[in-house]
Amino acid sequence: MGVAILAEGLVKRFGTVVAVDGLDLEVPEGTVLGLLGPNGAGKTTTVRMLSTLLKPDRGRLEVGGIDVDLYPQRVRKVIGLSGQSAAVDEYLTGYENLEMIGRLYQLGKSKARERANDLLERFELTDAANRPVKTYSGGMRRRLDLAAALIVSPPVVFLDEPTTGLDPRSRMGMWDIIGERVRSGATVLLTTQYLEEADRLADEIVVIDKGKAIARGKADELKREFGGERLVVVVRERAELEPVRQMLDEVSGGRAVADVSAHEISAEVTSGPRALTDVVLRLNAAEIDPVDIGIHRPTLDDVFLKLTGHAAEEKSQ
Repeated sequence: MGVAILAEGLVKRFGTVVAVDGLDLEVPEGTVLGLLGPNGAGKTTTVRMLSTLLKPDRGRLEVGGIDVDLYPQRVRKVIGLSGQSAAVDEYLTGYENLEMIGRLYQLGKSKARERANDLLERFELTDAANRPVKTYSGGMRRRLDLAAALIVSPPVVFLDEPTTGLDPRSRMGMWDIIGERVRSGATVLLTTQYLEEADRLADEIVVIDKGKAIARGKADELKREFGGERLVVVVRERAELEPVRQMLDEVSGGRAVADVSAHEISAEVTSGPRALTDVVLRLNAAEIDPVDIGIHRPTLDDVFLKLTGHAAEEKSQ
């Protein structure tokens, strides 16, 4: 398996601000890399450099084995790009936009029309195909822009927050389309503010903050390493909070935290099932009948917050 996307020592500055600071990326062919990070982390800047829209100040970039700095025109022939805002002509119809992009990619008139119709149907835009894009909703424009990025079935696709603004049904449909493209051999670099999206789609995840990679690995690996399982007990009476907190303190090595208003005690544990069994035995011995008890398994949200200290809210950067 070859390498479809390569970045080595990538640096980009805007005045005194270092947007990307020595970033390394390597994406094998036919896989999805999820690029996660808080607002201003440098994800969009990275995508713009990889897709020839920005020149790096330092570093080496290759896409499809092509040097991005030396041969940007060749790179543009093998990539599809969907940015954070829809890049379509609002005075043309949806069909006209897609046909025009197909012709610009030199698909030929017949093939461009065929691809336009196929994608309009696939993105559930057939009913609006002959309406000017200025009459589209934000979600419809987003779907049209995504269709435009796939008009020539490029081997490498950059998707910068591809499902922002889509309703849940459209978002899941987009996940299916991305999955189909990857199964057909495409490589995808995906930035997203939906951690569920990265969990569902990405073969590997790189978390960046302040332009640097601070963690990388498969979703499950990151959850195990940085998320931490938590044992949670909800009690009936406030008087039960302190004895149960002491139990969880003993089991977790002093990491128990009580939420008085919710009647909840939680603690990060290294072995969830063993800790759960221990606490259940202690509760039975103390004749405390909890409202609820269970193991909270780590999510990518937990990983994200622990690594960055930020919520996963994303704006352009």
